[in-house]
Amino acid sequence: MSGAGHERDCAALMAESDPWLRLGYGFEDLLRTVRLPGREAYVAQVDAQFAGFLLLNLQGTFAGYIQTIGLAAQFRGLGYGTRLMAFAEQRIWRDHQNVFLCVSSFNQAARRFYQRLGYQQVGELSDFLVAGHAELLLRKTIGPLGARKS
Repeated sequence: MSGAGHERDCAALMAESDPWLRLGYGFEDLLRTVRLPGREAYVAQVDAQFAGFLLLNLQGTFAGYIQTIGLAAQFRGLGYGTRLMAFAEQRIWRDHQNVFLCVSSFNQAARRFYQRLGYQQVGELSDFLVAGHAELLLRKTIGPLGARKS
C-alpha cells in the first residue's frame, strides 16, 4: 500500500460516499483534504484496481489519528475495511500507544464497524462539522502514553 498518484481517486471516492455526501463536501474540498501536508497516505488495490485508502496523521496531540478511511462500494462487506484498519493500527502502534478516529453520529454502519474492532467512544464534538450532528471521538489503545517504548 502506498498513496502516491492516487489523490484524485481518493477524493472522488469520498465525494460519492457517505458521510462526505451528507456533510456536503465537494470533490475540490476533499482533494484539498487528501493533499494536507504531514499526512501519510496509503492506497489499497485489489487485482490492480483502486479499492480504498487511508489518511493517517501521526503528529500533534492526537498522534495516531486515522483522519480518513475510504473503501469503494464494490469492496465493502468483503473484509477489506477490516484489513485497512489492521494496517492502520499496525502502522500507528509502531510509534504510538493510541489509535484515534472520529465518526459522524449519523453514520451507524461505521459506528458498528469500529465498535466490532474494539474502539471505544472517548469524546463527542457537538455541531462540529454540521449543525445537529456530532463527531464522536473513538480510541483503541495498547497502553498509557507512559508505557511507550523509547
